[in-house]
Amino acid sequence: MGAWAIKHIICIVFLPFCLFSQSKLEAFLTPSDSLNVSRRNAVVTTEASLSALTLLGLSQIWYADFERSKFHTVNDNSQWLQMDKLGHAFTAYQMGKHGAQLLNWSGVQKKDQLIYGATLGFTFLTAVELLDGYSKEWGFSWGDILANGTGTGLYIGQELLWNEQRIALKYSFRQTKYASLNPDKLGATYIEQILKDYNGQTYWLSFNLHDFFKESSIPKWLNVALGYGGEGMLFGSKDIDNQLLTNYDRHRQIYLSFDINLSKIETNSSLLITVFDVFNMI
Repeated sequence: MGAWAIKHIICIVFLPFCLFSQSKLEAFLTPSDSLNVSRRNAVVTTEASLSALTLLGLSQIWYADFERSKFHTVNDNSQWLQMDKLGHAFTAYQMGKHGAQLLNWSGVQKKDQLIYGATLGFTFLTAVELLDGYSKEWGFSWGDILANGTGTGLYIGQELLWNEQRIALKYSFRQTKYASLNPDKLGATYIEQILKDYNGQTYWLSFNLHDFFKESSIPKWLNVALGYGGEGMLFGSKDIDNQLLTNYDRHRQIYLSFDINLSKIETNSSLLITVFDVFNMI
């Protein structure tokens, strides 16, 4: 993601906050130490409204371009070298994480954060999967449901076991030569490719070393990340004729890298804590 894109995203996300004075902004972003009913109601109402509008928009705009069918299931577990499944797990994990954090900001007790907040991603993506089930182009995938549950379980499981996120599920992207060969499937523009070109996506399990060795002198922000990716994919499943013509070999890739845990950078600014937390998924 280019620097210009990051600057624009920050401006768009935090523009409303600029209307506040610095002290009011800090107070607004600071989590409540007890139940704040107005905050909780605002979070629940906003999430429900945005989810409903998004699902309605998908149904009326996206799915309207494809032929409808009776509800049916599909086994797509072998497609895209399972990169799409990791995308589901990542989305469920991040939505659940931020859903729980919003309830924490509202002062909701931990148990309810996990029940109603951390399951946000699984609930929303299951609704999308039901829409897929009525589309002839796709179909309801139990593999997707399992991936959604895995992402949600990764967050909830760590909170129950350690009361913290020692292992984060992250995402990175680089442009590839494959998108131009099949822009309908892999994306015609840079933004579309970020979402659709599995050749350029990498999903990471990022381990915070200090959380596992708390008595050590390891910097709190230092992570080690294990990444998974795939390359040589123009279609979901291997197309023999296409592979012969292009000589592209579909293969998996494993990565090992150092990573920075932005949420572990110490600061007294609630604004910076929020910014770091949002961009810590990358």
